[in-house]
Amino acid sequence: MELFSDLKLNPKILKAVKDAGYEKPTPIQEKAIPAALDGKDVLGIAQTGTGKTASFTLPMINLLSRGRARARMPRSLVLCPTRELAAQVAENFDIYAKNLKLSKALLIGGVSFKEQDVLIDKGVDVLIATPGRLIDHFERGKLLLTGVQVMVVDEADRMLDMGFIPDIERIFKLTPFTRQTLFFSATMAPEIERITNTFLSAPIRVEIARQATASESIKQSVVMFTPKRKDREASEKRQLLRHLIDSEGKNCTNAIVFCNRKTDVDICSKSLNKHGYQAAPIHGDLDQTKRTETLESFREGDLRILVASDVAARGLDIPSVSHVFNFDVPIQAEDYVHRIGRTGRAGRDGTAIMICNKRDRKNFANIETLLKKEIPLSNLSDEPDNFNQIANENEDFKSKSGITDENQHQNQNQNQNQNQTKENKSKNVKKNQKSENSNRIIGLGEHTPGFLSQSFNDRLAS
Repeated sequence: MELFSDLKLNPKILKAVKDAGYEKPTPIQEKAIPAALDGKDVLGIAQTGTGKTASFTLPMINLLSRGRARARMPRSLVLCPTRELAAQVAENFDIYAKNLKLSKALLIGGVSFKEQDVLIDKGVDVLIATPGRLIDHFERGKLLLTGVQVMVVDEADRMLDMGFIPDIERIFKLTPFTRQTLFFSATMAPEIERITNTFLSAPIRVEIARQATASESIKQSVVMFTPKRKDREASEKRQLLRHLIDSEGKNCTNAIVFCNRKTDVDICSKSLNKHGYQAAPIHGDLDQTKRTETLESFREGDLRILVASDVAARGLDIPSVSHVFNFDVPIQAEDYVHRIGRTGRAGRDGTAIMICNKRDRKNFANIETLLKKEIPLSNLSDEPDNFNQIANENEDFKSKSGITDENQHQNQNQNQNQNQTKENKSKNVKKNQKSENSNRIIGLGEHTPGFLSQSFNDRLAS
């Protein structure tokens, strides 16, 4: 493998790369950067965590090192599906362009239009945006895309999942036909293929791994979950999650827990905190400031567990995540690849564990079909009575501590004593009922189940 210094990059960019601690390019960087430097369109297909961001950031900065920006006319455009991914690209730009006088603007939701308008009016070399906010600025007459020389579409398959394809097509039509396009996706759905055929000109196809494959450095497993009581399924499932986290011991330095629904993200996070685990939620309904603070806390190691929806499944560069727990089997098989891609990054080992119940079997089968291999069953699911019975036995043990079966005669005596105690209690209850008269309370009275005295949220998080 060649070194970054062997690539035809600006010396100031090479210095920034070296300062960041990188010497050798990843396979996709090694193939995509030379093609991009030659001015050719690039179609990059690679799994997440392979260094795609630098594959387009470095050649883009190299091109922009010559020339200057004009007001409201950015020289380059990077489209990202989520705010977090857009912010990450902006961070990469700051790292690699620190020795060059280039400007950037980050256009994402949850931030004031006024602040973004000020940057655009000054003129920026790089515009990094989510599709919706970019179109908002364009329709307000604050932005022209006729000066775009390089356009990047990152995580195109995620754009498809989120319904951004019509916006992407519209944005393509607003940029010059002569632009250079760098297009990256982990999978190539028919709709993605159609867009690349329409808007890319004789692209150099760079495919590092089979489409939708998981990194070999990730140890995958699945736990087949069957609740003991259907009315307690959610609670038992959260109990199983805690058991899985505990079973990994010190190896689980930090983790991302993925849920399919935003409500489950909040409930699961609250439940983990209630049981002493350091966790915080992140999903699309949270304020952008809160999302940024939560991610930063997780990156810095102040937060151990991040409970997330799929908004965090793509593109987040947190290199040292040791574990990914799929609390739910993802509905789209491709999302499984991107979820577990949060671990095992940059050559590190990672662990991905998934909980699968009976309703999820079809989606689970789709994942194995996509991966073209079977996901190993966890040892936990191979035990004869599985986790649920173990958990109930533990509860029984706590409530019956001191009871042994050293000899059956003692047990029989204890049972007789218990029966006699019950008879005495029954007689006392009848006496009390007779003396209550008009003060008697109609309803459940003392027989009210304990869980009814809890708040609704406390019951959900139990």
